[in-house]
Amino acid sequence: MSPTFQSLRNRNYRLYATGGVVSNVGTWMQRVAQDWLVLQLSGHSGVALGITTGLQFLPMLLLAPFAGTLADRYSKRKVLIATQASMATVGATLGLLDIAGVVQVWHVFALALLLGIGAACDAPARQSFVIEMVGRDDLPNAVGLNSASFNLGRVIGPALAGVLIVLIGTGPVFLINAASFGAVIFALTRMRSSELMPMPRAPGGRGQVLEGIRYVRARPDLRLVMVIVFFVGTFGLNFQMTSALMATAVFHKGAGAYGVLGSVVAIGSLSGALLAARRGKPRLRLIVFAAVAFGVVEIAAGLMPSYYWFMATLIPLGLCQMTLLNSANATMQLAVDPVMRGRVMALYMAVLMGGTPIGAPLIGALAEAFGARWSLIAGGLISAGAAIVAGSMLARRQGLVLRDELHLPSARQMDPQLEHIEETVQQR
Repeated sequence: MSPTFQSLRNRNYRLYATGGVVSNVGTWMQRVAQDWLVLQLSGHSGVALGITTGLQFLPMLLLAPFAGTLADRYSKRKVLIATQASMATVGATLGLLDIAGVVQVWHVFALALLLGIGAACDAPARQSFVIEMVGRDDLPNAVGLNSASFNLGRVIGPALAGVLIVLIGTGPVFLINAASFGAVIFALTRMRSSELMPMPRAPGGRGQVLEGIRYVRARPDLRLVMVIVFFVGTFGLNFQMTSALMATAVFHKGAGAYGVLGSVVAIGSLSGALLAARRGKPRLRLIVFAAVAFGVVEIAAGLMPSYYWFMATLIPLGLCQMTLLNSANATMQLAVDPVMRGRVMALYMAVLMGGTPIGAPLIGALAEAFGARWSLIAGGLISAGAAIVAGSMLARRQGLVLRDELHLPSARQMDPQLEHIEETVQQR
């Protein structure tokens, strides 16, 4: 089997990946339909679009650390079945309200928040469940294939949503997404428990979240990753909003053309995901480089003179985005103690996505004040600048040495507190 697809040797992972493709198509269809519905209901308000995006990701900031404790203490498969069912219910509710013709902006706000709660509880369990299916050696490959699955859905979903919105409206699109969660639930229930490799479960007791925070604080390498993904996630990864604003306000296009933009950026992301699946152990210098490249390309996208030039720039933008995120995800999972993985990944997801409630409304307001192009230019400037500053400061002050490749001192050399934290985790 090709090294790109080596994780698919595992039956449980094949089931999971297949269900994921179906669900990801539905998820991206809903994202496009939700944004289009908000634009229609709000009179094409960038602020309303930013608020919707912010509400959807606010629970990730507030709840993900606690959800990480659930992932470390309970069966990740059972947690995932529950969260998938809850998100399906939210999608069905929005679809029925829309079809009935009674949906209002506040309905979308409220349901986006509920969807975000389900996603916040889902993410830590989903991220840390991968290693239980494939093992440590195949983890970087599986992370890359997960991203490829996500972006394959991103190629198909937005374009399909754009066509369906024109033909039948946004309501049925939400119902299709609700049904797509059934594919993941089916895959989870059909897995063979004997072939899973469950990690040690964290003991009960108080202070679990703080223990995860202390663990990350003692690791400059993990902090570097989190600082970079925070700024990129908060200010740079607002494609739902920025593409909608560019399509409508700058290039004066309709729903179909907007949906195509989501598919085009996914082509680059899919390419980046497949390259990541072939890549070996990730390096921190790759994370820094990818973040800087992402920022530069995003600035260029904001300056493009026409719809087609803008669309072409989204391909390298998606590739840089996925190179960054896959490398960051694999680094976080491989670098931590197994009993801490759920909590650390929860903090990672909170940092990556939890800043969106701050960044999305700010970027939306910036677009309204100075034009939609500045939603991309500002995001690119902040993303690249943060990567350069964070990488240079941590490399100079806290022992991370950048040469031809990044060589890390041992974790205990980075911070002697880490030895005490790991001993406490093992004792508990």
